[in-house]
Amino acid sequence: MTALRSALEEKVVARIRDRRDELVALVGELVACDTTSRNYNEPARDEEKLQTILARRLGALGAETDLWVPEPVREGHRNLPPGMRFDGRPQLAAHVAGGAGGRSLLLNGHIDAVDVEPRADWTSDPLVATARDGRLYGRGVNDMKGGIACLVTALEVLREEGVRLGGDVVFCTVTDEEMGGAGGFAAVEHGVRADAGICAEPSALNVEAACRGGLPITVTALGRTGHAELAHPDWREGGPVNAIEKLLPVLLEVQRMREDWRTRPDHQHPLLPPGDIVPTIIAGGTWVVTIPHECTVTLDVTYLPGHLDAEGTGRAVEREITDRLRAAVADDPWFDEHPLRIEFIQDVVPAEVPADHEIVQLALGAAGDLGHDPRVTGLDTWHDAATFTRFGTPTVSFGPDCENSHAVDESVSIDSLVDCAAAVALIAMRWCGVRGQT
Repeated sequence: MTALRSALEEKVVARIRDRRDELVALVGELVACDTTSRNYNEPARDEEKLQTILARRLGALGAETDLWVPEPVREGHRNLPPGMRFDGRPQLAAHVAGGAGGRSLLLNGHIDAVDVEPRADWTSDPLVATARDGRLYGRGVNDMKGGIACLVTALEVLREEGVRLGGDVVFCTVTDEEMGGAGGFAAVEHGVRADAGICAEPSALNVEAACRGGLPITVTALGRTGHAELAHPDWREGGPVNAIEKLLPVLLEVQRMREDWRTRPDHQHPLLPPGDIVPTIIAGGTWVVTIPHECTVTLDVTYLPGHLDAEGTGRAVEREITDRLRAAVADDPWFDEHPLRIEFIQDVVPAEVPADHEIVQLALGAAGDLGHDPRVTGLDTWHDAATFTRFGTPTVSFGPDCENSHAVDESVSIDSLVDCAAAVALIAMRWCGVRGQT
């Protein structure tokens, strides 16, 4: 471990190392809460229970806690499904007061975790955090209940050691990150913000300073039903039209776009792969001997921060996709009367924090001082840090290591959890400043 900057920093790090078992126990308490990511119409699970656990711990530090249930998503919200409700899924913001005039720091995490299936393939119960050979196993141990436990532990140790920060800390845990970041949007709309932020997504103590955005869409071709085993007249004379076949030129154009984006200059980024467009779901047909009257393909679209327009949206990417798909079927007269139906589901907006931003450099320095060799990296997918960044709180993801995120036997190194908690404490001290000790 590199020498720390002060005896106080050394004392804080040592205390966090002493709390190793308590940190593991807190991860276990959070993992035991079933907060499986939902489809929008599913009932609440243990979200309120988990948020209450966190609120009580933060309240014990003297934090002002705010547990609130957001209003349903308004009509016309570009980034979230209209009408989505949060019943039984509160968000949490806890305000830990520091000195007047110091810089504030956001500490963020999402409490939802993906489904455990196939549950029978797990080596141990996925809702019981189980330690084996220096690693902790269970759903959410790295993505990202482990990171949340690190944030809590860092704040608790700072308070135990009497560290008086020069600026405020805003602790915010949200729901629904895995389903498009609804909780993060609810938080910024509620007024959660700070001068900079750390999202404890698993990053192996690298600093994830950029991420791609997402534009999931559905493309539907209409047809005309008929018996699949009979001879029919031309469609112009009332014959059937196979909707699955009508989607073929669309899928070919999607393939061409993928190849184009891989090499096009505007799709290149030093930390991120090019944007992509991937068919992920296809649905069409009702009976084995019936010509399908409708077929829909769902496309997972990712795009880069550089594609955002002046309003901070991905509309330019939407226009390119729409124009190219419509052009792909322009020579088919069927589509003159039955146009493709192209529906953009949600705009999950990318973001980027410059590599030379102080919060990036402080995170790198904290990990380095604990003996790691961190890098500035990008996240191929998306994280809540992008939402806070977009709305004025430059936020990076910085968390423990991960193995098998979203898969069977998800795990995290216990040493990595301890170092993450220690690094977060150092970042808080260095960003907010230290006014002294009580």
